[in-house]
Amino acid sequence: METSAPEDLKEPDITREEILKIEEADFHPGHVCIVTGAGTGIGRATALAAAANNLTVVGLDINAPEGEHTARLAGELGGRMHFVLTDLTDDTQVKAGVDQAARQGSIKYLINIAGIQHIDPVDTFPMEKYDLMQRLMLRAPFFLSQLVIPHMRRSADGCGVIAHMASVHAHICTAKKPVYNITKFGLRALAQSISAEGEGRIRSFTVSTGFVRTPLALNQIPAQAAQRGISQEAVVRDVMMGKSRIKTMMAPVEVANLFLFGMSSHGKYLVGGDLLFDGGMVLTY
Repeated sequence: METSAPEDLKEPDITREEILKIEEADFHPGHVCIVTGAGTGIGRATALAAAANNLTVVGLDINAPEGEHTARLAGELGGRMHFVLTDLTDDTQVKAGVDQAARQGSIKYLINIAGIQHIDPVDTFPMEKYDLMQRLMLRAPFFLSQLVIPHMRRSADGCGVIAHMASVHAHICTAKKPVYNITKFGLRALAQSISAEGEGRIRSFTVSTGFVRTPLALNQIPAQAAQRGISQEAVVRDVMMGKSRIKTMMAPVEVANLFLFGMSSHGKYLVGGDLLFDGGMVLTY
């Protein structure tokens, strides 16, 4: 039984060539894009994609070394990212993060990505973990939206975009992930609520994917392989991707590109909607 993950089961590096570049008048350094969870995974990829598209990025994360590393990577791509050490469950720190973002330019974009996972059935799910996940993955996106909407309304054109990382678990519920399911469904409701009030000028949307090659997903593989007595590739192909018509996990940058497309003028009709890029897990179940 192999003990280390094959190369294609590790979090991939991100190259300039993989990032979707969009010629967009509103993508310029005077406009600020806040990205939560910017230290690793989809958050890092999205921060880098936004920076590579000429936006000034403010990355929020509780992981200082990784957040600072993302900022360095953004600089290597020719972009700008300011890292702000932020515990998203602390309102004072969240407010401070938005205040720092406002000092960098006009806040026009917010992308809520930060999240964690805990696996337990409803009847034994630890309530302290429930409270943490709710606060991090649903309350923080709501509070950040509340804080940035006035900045967007005060901007030159009064417009802005708020995006959220949802999941196939915003469409279907799987066993032993009740709070993850709840928060992801909640993010779709938040996007629709913001859009209902945004009068077409402040719009919101979600991105829903299956498994992505991030630490959150990849860290589950070795334990599952050991538990089931199968290879790590078999865990991905038969367990994680079992209902997907495509048997490979998405790369974080592929998800980041969806956010950039949705934020751009190409996504102007994406108002309260969801970009479901899941390899067929939901609709061909």
